Amino acid sequence: MTDLVVLDYGSGNLASAERALRRTGASVTVTSDFDAALNCDGLVVPGVGAYEACMQGLTAVRGQRIIDRRVAGNRPVLGICVGMQILFERGVEHGVQTDGVGEWPGTVERLQAPIVPHMGWNTVSPGAGSVLFADLDPATRFYFVHSYAVRRWELEVTEPFTPPVVTWAEHGGDRFVAAVENGPLSATQFHPEKSGDAGAEVLRRWVASI
Repeated sequence: MTDLVVLDYGSGNLASAERALRRTGASVTVTSDFDAALNCDGLVVPGVGAYEACMQGLTAVRGQRIIDRRVAGNRPVLGICVGMQILFERGVEHGVQTDGVGEWPGTVERLQAPIVPHMGWNTVSPGAGSVLFADLDPATRFYFVHSYAVRRWELEVTEPFTPPVVTWAEHGGDRFVAAVENGPLSATQFHPEKSGDAGAEVLRRWVASI
């Protein structure tokens, strides 16, 4: 049985994430324990609220070190919502810039749309080679609730490295990163644990890939 840890660092829908992941058939533990998070088969990093507060909570449980070591060791990590955003270099909210984990270059910034937050169901445009979204109906919708996102991302990757698979979405004419698949590191801006059957399928595929 696949052993998963949902990292408890004071942010995120921990109970919802735990329930959704258990439905995949995996064993799930919610904990802030360093060794458990480092050594499990798959680590889930949820997140809600402000970027700065999430980074403070992550730092308190040595979460950045856990993520760095897992990625270096090719051990799967899944970020959800703000748990995805903090994987980028920085976040800017209300004029305050906060350093992120820095696994990917890019800045999390406020959406430029007529209505913010972006709250509700939306479709996504998967990148070529996606495993999480392969062969899904283009009309499939996922549940989003956020005011900030990575809106511009140009990542230069040289051989022999494989570029990330980037999935995009659009809200109010503003395009943003909806998901990333990058070797052991995956993330979604939407909440798969709140996205019904579609979200359950994405989680199942992630667990199956471990």
